[in-house]
Amino acid sequence: MKNIYALLFMAIFTFASVTITTAQTKWNVDKSHSKVGFSVSHMVITDVEGNFKDFDATVTTTGEDFSTAKIDFTAKTASVYTENEKRDNHLRSDDFFNAEKYPTLTFKSKSLKKVSDNKYKLTGDLTMREVTKEVVLDVKFNGIVKDMSGNTRAGFKITGELNRMDYGLKFNALLGTGDAVVGNTVELDINIQLIQAK
Repeated sequence: MKNIYALLFMAIFTFASVTITTAQTKWNVDKSHSKVGFSVSHMVITDVEGNFKDFDATVTTTGEDFSTAKIDFTAKTASVYTENEKRDNHLRSDDFFNAEKYPTLTFKSKSLKKVSDNKYKLTGDLTMREVTKEVVLDVKFNGIVKDMSGNTRAGFKITGELNRMDYGLKFNALLGTGDAVVGNTVELDINIQLIQAK
């Protein structure tokens, strides 16, 4: 009988351990402390920076670190902002995002692989103008803290690049030198702060 109780106890303990280990944790983005930024070459000689004002993201993790993270991100293309109204309206047109026809861009993660103590490679599908392509981004994990209200927060910096032409952002005016007015390569510079859901 003692053996039966011992086995039963071990089974319950093992199940509880697995349940704790595999429990999912949800994180929500703190938009007031996050920025989805980008930059692109203008006439070869300077970079123009911009960001999306209206975005959202959720992250779900299993286990003790973020290597199991599942990430869903959405941005409203009409919220693109570069501190110049004329340029922003051009970006919303069919030359670029066509925000009226394609109001959102999305990213869904496939994997987040740890490459060092605080660095990861994030692979996922980025969709713009109904074109979906896999991208690989660099992620720096800046740590976890407790804020003054007891909330658990995590911070990340995400960088990478993509070719806008791959997604149908087709504006291709040229200078007299033959150089592009707007570069094809878009540099991503994203800072994300997450709050653990309660």
